[in-house]
Amino acid sequence: MGWCCSGICRALAPLVLLFVLRERSCCCWGLKPSSGDLENSPHSDPDPWDVLHRHKRSWVWNQFFVLEEYTGNEPLYVGKLHSDVDKGDGKVKYVLTGEGATSIFTIDENTGDIHATKRLDREAQAYYTLQAQAIDQLTNLPVEPRSEFVVKVQDINDNEPKFLDGPYMAGVPEMSPLGTMVVQVAATDADDPTYGNSARVIYSIVHGQPYFSVEPKTGVIRTALPNMDRETRDQYVLVIQAKDMVGQMGGLSGTTSVTVTLTDVNDNPPRFTHKSYQYTVLESLPVQSVVARIKAADADIGSNAEMDYRIMDGDGPGMFNITTDEDTQEGVIILQKPLDFETKSGFALKIEATNRNIDSNFLSLGPFSDTTSVKVTVEDVNEPPIFSMRLNKMVVFEDTKVGTSIGRVSAHDPDTSHSAIRYSINRNTDLERFFNVDALSGVISTAKPLDREANSVHNLTVFAIESQDPTQIGKGIALITVLDINDNAPVFAMDYDTVLCENAMAGQVIQMISAVDKDEPLSGHRFYFALDAPVAGNLNFTLRDNKDNTASILTKRDGFRRREQSGYRLPVLITDNGSPPLSSTNTLSVRVCECDSDGVEFSCGEVAYTATGLSTGALLAILGCIITLLVMVLLIVTMRRRRKQPLILEEERDIRENIVRYDDEGGGEEDTEAFDMVTLRNLNVVRDPSVRRDVTPDTPTYFHYTSASRPPYKSLPDNVVFREFIWERLKDADVDPTAPPYDSLQTYAFEGSGSVAESLSSLESLSTDSDQNYDYLSNWGPRFKKLADLYGNSDSSSVFS
Repeated sequence: MGWCCSGICRALAPLVLLFVLRERSCCCWGLKPSSGDLENSPHSDPDPWDVLHRHKRSWVWNQFFVLEEYTGNEPLYVGKLHSDVDKGDGKVKYVLTGEGATSIFTIDENTGDIHATKRLDREAQAYYTLQAQAIDQLTNLPVEPRSEFVVKVQDINDNEPKFLDGPYMAGVPEMSPLGTMVVQVAATDADDPTYGNSARVIYSIVHGQPYFSVEPKTGVIRTALPNMDRETRDQYVLVIQAKDMVGQMGGLSGTTSVTVTLTDVNDNPPRFTHKSYQYTVLESLPVQSVVARIKAADADIGSNAEMDYRIMDGDGPGMFNITTDEDTQEGVIILQKPLDFETKSGFALKIEATNRNIDSNFLSLGPFSDTTSVKVTVEDVNEPPIFSMRLNKMVVFEDTKVGTSIGRVSAHDPDTSHSAIRYSINRNTDLERFFNVDALSGVISTAKPLDREANSVHNLTVFAIESQDPTQIGKGIALITVLDINDNAPVFAMDYDTVLCENAMAGQVIQMISAVDKDEPLSGHRFYFALDAPVAGNLNFTLRDNKDNTASILTKRDGFRRREQSGYRLPVLITDNGSPPLSSTNTLSVRVCECDSDGVEFSCGEVAYTATGLSTGALLAILGCIITLLVMVLLIVTMRRRRKQPLILEEERDIRENIVRYDDEGGGEEDTEAFDMVTLRNLNVVRDPSVRRDVTPDTPTYFHYTSASRPPYKSLPDNVVFREFIWERLKDADVDPTAPPYDSLQTYAFEGSGSVAESLSSLESLSTDSDQNYDYLSNWGPRFKKLADLYGNSDSSSVFS
């Protein structure tokens, strides 16, 4: 079978001949048929192909080439298949299989012409492998073994170069030499690098000259100018172009951007903007405060702009210090010692700033340090007085008399005005006012008796106040120590509970005693013990001074019996070694107890005597006394109960006897349960002289008139009627010898004469009509509001209707 591409076959004839010579062992162009094709042949009988052992193939074929991106309207002719068996009589048909068969490539089964029906893209698939076979039209049996061939897609320049890693960011140190490499860019072309120049790229710089250049073949970008300064310009944006076809006319191109940043180097020394600076501070500025901030300008950034400051020279050594603020790179001047305008009113400093990280490559640009002068002026402020001694220590004996001077404090005004000073004690530090201070001289004296044992140290705060400006107050301390004198006698160290066993032997120690003294002599305490003189020669106990501030109490005899004496009180005299010595007598109580053999007490105190010691007659006498006392108490109680009954019994009690106490205003005329004053006013009835309660007393009344001339009670004023009645009842009780010491008629309260409101009672409203106007009650205040509401606005007759 031979392959032909019409006019192309003639053009490729020399090339075909060359391939024939190179592939002589293959008999013809193409691949050998596979053994599988022969084995699977439908012919079972031997045929001429088997007899000849295929020394000569009947296929005549070639590799096909198809241009990519064909844009014609008709299918693209690829080539022609032809078999030597085909005599042109139509008995042979051609079958095409493999990649893209029927979908991309079609074959005319009669002529063997192959066409491409779709647009091919070499970058998507560079070649297709197909199988061709000649088949008998009648029997559908292969007349040729299946053979494989390749359709190769031929490249055209249809892809531009692309920078897959773009855009680029790069940096290069400023002041770099000419030709310093910055970055390398790379473009990729999808075209076939083995066919023509479609994928051969050349680089060029479109934008960024004359600062940078690019190598055409490698894409390496380099600096094109020396000594580029970051402080002048720190960033450049380059445009790099990549063009295929070796940069020739008609090639495709692509671009990318490269941002180049100049990184900083320490090529700029620090420089102060001024050769001198001046600052003013108050003399009251606290220590460690910031006095001023200065900064040397440095065009560099980052670590290249870091600098250190130091004070090179200046007056007032140690007054100031300077440090670097790491955030702002400023020099911070800090006060180290207190300022005093009166001592020094100004300071001059020389300060140097030096770069911390110096690059030796740029030392030729000059010294990387600079100096400046700083003048600090101190302003005067009104300062509080200052004590000559912050702590004034004083001593005083506790027996010092009141008013004694014990020391002096002194303060002065540090200002130039030298104001006078007045002194006073902060009473919060001397609540009990033990001391006084002279306001002008500062002399401290005692104001009360002192007691070292109560308070041995007094810590006083003394104020010094300027006379011209009382707001300026200085503070000093007076530490007063109270010295001891021997003013306290020694006493027992504790309350001793001394037990003396009945079985104690003579010479036995029953108690060890010691003493304490509130005083504190410098030489220490030394106590002397002895029994008080009245008991020094007693026959029961003795005392032994142990010479170590203790003493022992010993028995002089044995045979102590608590039935005879349950306890002893032993006075002990204790004397100290003070000057003059003081002593005190302390009583030691000794209890006599019954003890066991080990000396442990189990019964102490007086022995209780039982009743068996009394005689029968004594017991009967005691019992008789008790019974007699009980009988007398019962008689007294009985008599008192009988005396409470009334002596005169009447079937009808005098209604006036019902009044026991009348000390309120009553319920007015609406009160139907109160005492009927009508009966009280009708006292001019005939009385029976034989009845004690109706007898008019012979004693005179408060009013000087006889019985005959006495006006009837009805005609007397109200207050006179009440007084007369009360007086009569009182005299009845006084002249009655049979009346008990109590009476049912005890107290009577009445308005009395001289009342501003006169009588407010409505007792006579039932018997008489009153036209009294009570409107004035409204002016008497809230206590009379109820009466004003009852009587002020309505007729009294309507109240009782």
